[in-house]
Amino acid sequence: MKTKKLNYLFKIFLFSALALIACNTMSYFDQYAYTQSTSIKVDAQNLMDMATEDYKSHEKEVKEVNTKIQKIYEYEKNRPKNEFTIKQWEILRDTTKDLYGGFIAMWRKNGKVGKTFIENKKEQIGKAFDQISQLESKKIKQSEVK
Repeated sequence: MKTKKLNYLFKIFLFSALALIACNTMSYFDQYAYTQSTSIKVDAQNLMDMATEDYKSHEKEVKEVNTKIQKIYEYEKNRPKNEFTIKQWEILRDTTKDLYGGFIAMWRKNGKVGKTFIENKKEQIGKAFDQISQLESKKIKQSEVK
């Protein structure tokens, strides 16, 4: 059942990327957005490694990564023609889904998470971050338009 749900989330990401490429309704490439999405991926995955330990002892680190994600989300929201990227960040952050937000919510609820589960989720969540970065890297650079 979870595999179907995970596949559904990845299909949403893939569809978003393809729709952007197919349409002329996307924002221009933004180096800051690309750099932040790749940087936050590393921060999030490093944080996930800590989930074998008690959540309460890592609340500060969780807050730091969540703040970084919130900042890039707010940045992306204010870029024109950027709806698909915004949707991807919303799915990634959602505490009721199976990506980063859901992982953090589960860690908070359970106190600790098993290492094997963490490794599987890191791969899955890493791919979601990669899709956001790849979508950004596929956007047209303003210099190419001139």
